[in-house]
Amino acid sequence: MSETDIVVLGGTPGGIAAALAAGRRGRKVLLIEYHAHLGGMAASGLGKSDVEKRHLIGGLFREFTGRVRSHYREQFGEDSPAFELCHDGYYHEPSVAEAVFDAMLGECPNVSILTCHRLVQAEVSGNTLQRVEIINRTNNQRTWCTAKVFIDATYEGDLFAAAGAEFRLGREARDEFDEPHAGHIYFDYQSACILPGSTGEADDRLPAWTYRLCLTTDVADAFVLNEAPSNYDRDQYRGYFDDLASGRLAGPKIVKPGRGYYPAHFDTMVRAFSVTEIPNAKTDVNINPRPLGFPFPEENAGYLEADESGRERIRQRHRDLTSGLLWFLQNDPEIPVTHREIARQYHLPLSEFADNDHFPFQLYIREARRLVGEHTLTERDMTSTATANHPDTIAIGEFPIDSFPCRKRQPDDTVVLEGYLGMLDSVTRPYEIPYRIMLPKSVDGLIVPVAASTTHVAYSSIRMEPTWMTLGQAAGTAAHLALAEGVPVRSISTDSLRQQLLADGQVLGMNPGLQQP
Repeated sequence: MSETDIVVLGGTPGGIAAALAAGRRGRKVLLIEYHAHLGGMAASGLGKSDVEKRHLIGGLFREFTGRVRSHYREQFGEDSPAFELCHDGYYHEPSVAEAVFDAMLGECPNVSILTCHRLVQAEVSGNTLQRVEIINRTNNQRTWCTAKVFIDATYEGDLFAAAGAEFRLGREARDEFDEPHAGHIYFDYQSACILPGSTGEADDRLPAWTYRLCLTTDVADAFVLNEAPSNYDRDQYRGYFDDLASGRLAGPKIVKPGRGYYPAHFDTMVRAFSVTEIPNAKTDVNINPRPLGFPFPEENAGYLEADESGRERIRQRHRDLTSGLLWFLQNDPEIPVTHREIARQYHLPLSEFADNDHFPFQLYIREARRLVGEHTLTERDMTSTATANHPDTIAIGEFPIDSFPCRKRQPDDTVVLEGYLGMLDSVTRPYEIPYRIMLPKSVDGLIVPVAASTTHVAYSSIRMEPTWMTLGQAAGTAAHLALAEGVPVRSISTDSLRQQLLADGQVLGMNPGLQQP
């Protein structure tokens, strides 16, 4: 039996921020992570921080980027290419992000860490979460952990689901929250219009998951794939040939930095990837969701309901599809030679993920369960010309609506895959995020900063690691206040919460210089 003040499940950036916020205030925190490594996506291939308006996100996230910047300055100097490519700390190698997170946690003795553990069950008494059972994945030893406050910082929402909190899964109908882009939809990202065939009906489909790759162009650091991955099937990728012939692998109408637009790849099969340079001859590589040959939609079906072996099969399936796509681009004889030569410039790096065959450890779970909380954030909150002001605002959201496809190519698809909401240059505006979206309606003693209470459309904006770090910082601070005030987390003084967040550098208003507690 383990007892502590606060248990944080999920060593994601949001979970790390929650643990630090509480631990630095003297609370004893136990941080539990499934993988052997901390840092979630930020340490597992997502090498650029998705922030459009940097002045609106501060706090622990700004400390993180500051430490990344200091690393590259101290290691390579301000005149180095590595320092330039870190973009003031917003771009980083996965290993650097993990090292920075480890250092921040290592300086906080109040935070204890358990890696390679997963949740087994949660025990609720009188509507309050009392303890959780976890299992060590290396030796199968089980432990009960008791705490006064729990924080679910998992991408999946596993803890609140185990505790019996109400949640949403899939897409709301268009009329449920009066959201123009809700439900079943075909959205032309080039012209920013909704296409025929969009019914707006609700369903349980999730946006596609992938792995986010870190690839190197340094031959001395290259781990070259010398054979096709297990279960390789080139038919999974043949749709890209039609994309090439139809012009769907061309460049966008507007090329913006940081969007993975690499002109040398336009009109080549390598446009299956979205490539952004990060320090030390490495690249952040997303998988481009705009081609109709994109093979990942629907592959996540059943993951959340599956047992551990079932989840591992789905993770392995995504890994095989990702490695297979890289192999396909580098080796398939039907691909033009010049395209293959470009693809062969990119390889898994020997200097990353050494204990996982140089492949990222964290599946990119863009959306899973979403809490039903005391307040639900919707598309209208982030597209209205009139900003909603909340008395309990604890962070600012600023990233555009951006959700991956939900279905593979259908027979009549000619423009875009169903469910893709690439609204990067559209109508999203900065918006206030209230504390209430992290509070379950019916379960006490629990705060949810990652799989928080939003609609599907709104989630595609808040689902960025910088935003989650701000919510995690608020969650950890709120947990501390609940203990200090001797009240449930839903009953804390939000004025005190906001005052403490402001003191710690959090941004709570659209004009950071004029913030009010």
